[in-house]
Amino acid sequence: MNLRVRPCQVLHGSATVPGDKSISHRALLLNAIAQGVGRVRNWLPAADCQATLSAVRALGVRVEQPSPTELLVHGVGLRGLRPPAAAIDCQGSGTTMRLLAGILAGQPFTSTLDGHAGLRRRPMERIAIPLREMGAAVETHAGRPPLTITGGNLRGVDYRLPVASAQVKSAILLAGLYAEGPTTVRQPGPARDHTERMLKAQGADLVTQDNVITLTPDSHPLAPCSLVIPADFSSAAFPLVAASLVPNADLHLERVGVNPTRTGLLDVLRQMGAGVTLLDQSEQGGEPVADLVVRPNGLQGVEVRGDTVVRMIDEFPIFAVAATQAQGKTLVRDAHELRVKETDRIAAVVAELRAMGASIEEREDGFVVQGPTRLRGARVHSHGDHRLAMALVVAGLVAEGETVIEGTEVIADSFPGFVGLMQNLGAEVGER
Repeated sequence: MNLRVRPCQVLHGSATVPGDKSISHRALLLNAIAQGVGRVRNWLPAADCQATLSAVRALGVRVEQPSPTELLVHGVGLRGLRPPAAAIDCQGSGTTMRLLAGILAGQPFTSTLDGHAGLRRRPMERIAIPLREMGAAVETHAGRPPLTITGGNLRGVDYRLPVASAQVKSAILLAGLYAEGPTTVRQPGPARDHTERMLKAQGADLVTQDNVITLTPDSHPLAPCSLVIPADFSSAAFPLVAASLVPNADLHLERVGVNPTRTGLLDVLRQMGAGVTLLDQSEQGGEPVADLVVRPNGLQGVEVRGDTVVRMIDEFPIFAVAATQAQGKTLVRDAHELRVKETDRIAAVVAELRAMGASIEEREDGFVVQGPTRLRGARVHSHGDHRLAMALVVAGLVAEGETVIEGTEVIADSFPGFVGLMQNLGAEVGER
């Protein structure tokens, strides 16, 4: 599917983006191994989360779906999963594969995790190494999927992550539920803590101090976790940046998750001078939420590096668009991880924004942007990356002339309804 985008002068209204993708994955997986029924509302029915839903069903977990965004997960307990009849298809979801690998490492059977070509390019030794240290047999294909896992008889480990990664941390902690003795994960910096929050809500013996997390397994089953999932900040980032750049914008985004391990982009945009205000801050499902009010304001170039990179790792495609409209130089460093996302996000973002006239140069661990630049409409491509596809839509809103983005069907991986939401706010975007 291709999308056509025309320049936009006005974005106005209130919007609610879909439920958080990271929490949607975890709500399914952790309720599947709980004892009892967990009710999950505002679940994200996107392609990546559907992969997790299919996976837990393949492992013998009954999941009812009264509506597309509501699930009743009938947890089977830590040791109630059944061997799958065939390889589990994780489709394009790295979260599904890595977190599920941690759970399967504790099971007394052999299973295989596979996915489509994009997922087969992503590195998996980063989870295989600690799971092997814990006693599981994990086979990869030259360090990449498919994974074949024979689990059981795990022992706790004290593992220092080479780089901060919520997915690797979560895989180790989930395996730690099945281990003999405590499991400790030491992070070099902050990473998403949704797994820790949910495990604590389920009664797990888990202690976090600074960037050290220790889980001690006990004989009590995990309690089911019923929750309303907050709106996804990573999805909210696209209309948020659009409203920061379109000349006559006034946007209200409702009940967005503002977990501080996820809001690096928000902090950086405010540092740049963006007009973003947080209202009605509270908690929802154990996660901090707030309404975001966004109005355009002049942006200044910044440098992004270190721990902030981890806290906005999914937002760099849309951040790069914002940087093209900022005054002066914007520099991104320490972002090597972008090379192994759905695509090489550094190379892809630089190539597509250059095609639109941006002054952006690739660096080994990031990029540098000189702004502001009046972008021009062009024919660009998503590279099979949902976040790049949506970022290019926003770029088209502030470009001169028409922009056509090829391969936009991948937007459904994380944000079904994105086009309709943008249209309702006043954007001229549609299929071509």
